[in-house]
Amino acid sequence: PSSINTLQVVKKIYRQNYTKTGNELEAISEKTPLKIGDRLVVRLELKVDRPMEYVHIKDLRASALEPENVNSGYHYREGLYYYENTRDAATNFFVELMPKGVYVFEYNLRVTHAGNFSNGLTTIQCMYAPEFTSHTAGIRIDVKQ
Repeated sequence: PSSINTLQVVKKIYRQNYTKTGNELEAISEKTPLKIGDRLVVRLELKVDRPMEYVHIKDLRASALEPENVNSGYHYREGLYYYENTRDAATNFFVELMPKGVYVFEYNLRVTHAGNFSNGLTTIQCMYAPEFTSHTAGIRIDVKQ
């Protein structure tokens, strides 16, 4: 079976800007200059066209970015229970049962180093049926002093 339409993942990264009217999210791209101390929001949008069990989402991140939440644990969001695990180079999400639907995972990062970095890709895969898999493209991020 083709997994092109079965699992889909889109990764978007936003810079959180503090304004007088409240927090605003600004989409970043390879051309968006970042600076040390910027707060980023990673948004993973998942689309699943059938119920799946034991789904693993692995989101790689650039070495210039550090997660704000380093504690692993179970979470409940939008009708979905999952385990979030933060590692040195990636954040992992493990979902025991993922019903058909669209889901959004978000977490915050801080920019810690200057330079030009590869902000790795995100993969999603059903662990018991590994032919159901998908991944995003990686992007580069540029951090100024």
